[in-house]
Amino acid sequence: MLDNDADVESTSPVWISFADLMTGLLGAFVLLLVGVMAAQLDMATRLEAEVEKRQVEEQKRLTLEKALAVPLASGRITLNNGRIGISGKLLFELNSDKLEPEGRKLLKSLVVPLRSYLQTRDEMLMVSGFTDDQSIKSRNRQFEDNWELSAQRALTVTRTLIEEGMPSSMLFAAAFGQEQPLVANSNEKTRAQNRRVEMAPVPKSTNASKP
Repeated sequence: MLDNDADVESTSPVWISFADLMTGLLGAFVLLLVGVMAAQLDMATRLEAEVEKRQVEEQKRLTLEKALAVPLASGRITLNNGRIGISGKLLFELNSDKLEPEGRKLLKSLVVPLRSYLQTRDEMLMVSGFTDDQSIKSRNRQFEDNWELSAQRALTVTRTLIEEGMPSSMLFAAAFGQEQPLVANSNEKTRAQNRRVEMAPVPKSTNASKP
């Protein structure tokens, strides 16, 4: 009888250790499960935020496209990723910052739809000037370089929009010179594509930066 009691006493610690092991494994499993669920929740939240962001961007594009339907239909401007593009030749003569009459007429036609669009949003219009990669000094002594030419063109467009009724608080000018070409400057045709002015609605807290 004493031997049996001794056997029970000797085996008890094994079962206790097994129970402790199972408890530890269960705790680890619970922690792992919580971690996986947290990761899935974070991923779902990020995905939802990204979907919402894209929906907002798409709605913005559609609204801007609707506001600019007439000039878009005429082919005088382009709209790509929220950026309104105008060919330099529609606004200026080569290497000049003097606005052409047709260019002023085009800008005037954009004031009302752009103003209406911006009034419903916490955004401003960034007016950006771009040039080709050809040295300006060899062709025009008026400007120091392409940066100055692109800056003066952006300022000319900005001032014209203000003169035609755009509140000055709704826009600002930026210059990019020959940087950020649309296409490679391989010939005169592609250089003409890169000589342009772009206008893009940006948050009011955004300073002049990448268009």
